[in-house]
Amino acid sequence: MKIISKLPNIGTTIFTVMSGLAKEHQAINLSQGFPDFGCDLRLTELAQKYVSSGFNQYAPMTGAQPLRETISELLQNCYQAQYHPETEITITAGATQGIYTSIAAFINKGDEVIVFEPAYDCYIPAIEVHGGIVKAISLNYPNFTIDWTLVKNTITERTKMIIINSPHNPSGTTLQQSDLLELEKLVSGTDIIVVSDEVYEHMVFDGKVHQSVARFKTLSAQSIIVSSFGKTIHATGWKIGYVAAPKELMIEFRKVHQFLVFCVNHPFQLALADFLKDDQNYKGLHQFYETKRDYFRNLISTSRFQLEPCTGTYFQLLNYKAITQEKDTDFAIRLTKEKGLASIPLSVFYSNQQQQQLLRFCFAKKEETLEKAAEILCKI
Repeated sequence: MKIISKLPNIGTTIFTVMSGLAKEHQAINLSQGFPDFGCDLRLTELAQKYVSSGFNQYAPMTGAQPLRETISELLQNCYQAQYHPETEITITAGATQGIYTSIAAFINKGDEVIVFEPAYDCYIPAIEVHGGIVKAISLNYPNFTIDWTLVKNTITERTKMIIINSPHNPSGTTLQQSDLLELEKLVSGTDIIVVSDEVYEHMVFDGKVHQSVARFKTLSAQSIIVSSFGKTIHATGWKIGYVAAPKELMIEFRKVHQFLVFCVNHPFQLALADFLKDDQNYKGLHQFYETKRDYFRNLISTSRFQLEPCTGTYFQLLNYKAITQEKDTDFAIRLTKEKGLASIPLSVFYSNQQQQQLLRFCFAKKEETLEKAAEILCKI
C-alpha cells in the first residue's frame, strides 16, 4: 500500500524518547515537564464525588458550564478581561489540542505562520499538516527576546497567524509589556490572528506579572488564548485546557473542535470548577515554583554548568560549554545513560537544529529528587 505522509520528516517526540530512555536506564527524569508529587487531595476528592454522583456521560461540546464560568471569573480576576462563558470560552483536551484546533480552523494551504524558535514541538507539525508555510524567527540568546523589526519585515500579505508563547517553554523566559504593545501595533488593522500559548500563565517569578494578550484590548480582539490546567493543578494526566477568544473567532474554532474531540471528560471538569473557585489555588502557584526554582539553582550553583535566566515556567536551562563541546542531543543521551539524569536538548526545538550547548531541566519535583539530580550535576 502506497502511503504519502503529510509529515514525512516527523518522528517520535523528544519527550517520549527521553522519558523512555530515563525509564530504561532508571535515571532521574527531569526531561518531560510533569511533577513527581501528587495534586491536592481536595481535587481528587471532588473528582471522586462527581464520578460517584453520576456525571459520567458527555459534557456539553463547549465544556461544562460551571467550569467555563469559573474561567471567565479567572480571566477577569487576573487580567481584568471579559470573556463570555457561553460564546468565548471552550474547554479542550489540553493545550495541545487547543493549539492544533486553532491552526486547523484558520490556516489554509499557502498561509504563512510566524513561529518563534526555540518553539514547543507541536506548533510546526500542525501548521504543515494543514498546508501552511512556517516562517521561523529565532529568539535572541541569552534572554530569548524578540526582534520586532525582524518580525515586521517578515510579515507579508500571506501572513495569517503569529504564534507566541509566554511564559516560554523551553527557555523559561517571559514576554514584557513592551513586547505585547509592539505585537499589538504590528497586527492592528490586519487580518492576522495571534495564537497565544499561555499554559504557564500562573508561573511568573520575581514580582513580575504575566503579560497575557487578554490585558490588551486591541490585541485580544484578534487573539486566541490557549491555556491548560494540568500544570496549574499538578495533574498533567487530566489533559484539560481552555481556549478563550472573541465570539467571531470562537465560532470557527468550535466548528473544528466538535469533530476533533467533541467534548472533554465531564466529572473532572466539574471538579476543576469547584477547586478553582478558591483563587489561591492558582494565585499562589508562582511562589510555590519560585521557591523550587531558587532551591534547584542554589543546589547547582557550584557546578560547572552555567545557569541561564529563568523568569517563568518550571524549566531551567543549563549551559554546558565549560564541560564539553558535544552536540546537545549526544550529551543529553550520555548524561542519561552514564550519569542517570535525563534532560531535554534545546536544539530539537529549532527547525535547523541550532546548537547552543543548552539542556532543559524540569524543577517541578520533590526536594529529594532535585537534591539527587544536583548531586549528579555537581560531580560532572
